[in-house]
Amino acid sequence: MSIMFNKDPFITRQVIDLVMRERESCLSAREWKHRLAGYGYAIRDTDHGQVVETLPHHVEVGVLPAEFSA
Repeated sequence: MSIMFNKDPFITRQVIDLVMRERESCLSAREWKHRLAGYGYAIRDTDHGQVVETLPHHVEVGVLPAEFSA
């Protein structure tokens, strides 16, 4: 079985917008990450910033803007 992921910029922007909206409504980074897991996403810290990835396959969706670092 292969994992196919659509790298459509419109879809990527929608996911990043969802992640940023959730961050603004949460009181802590822990709550934010827990809520994202409910949507099927996770945040991974890398050398080039925080990356949004899918769960459970850990496919990279996009990089978060620097101002939204947890």
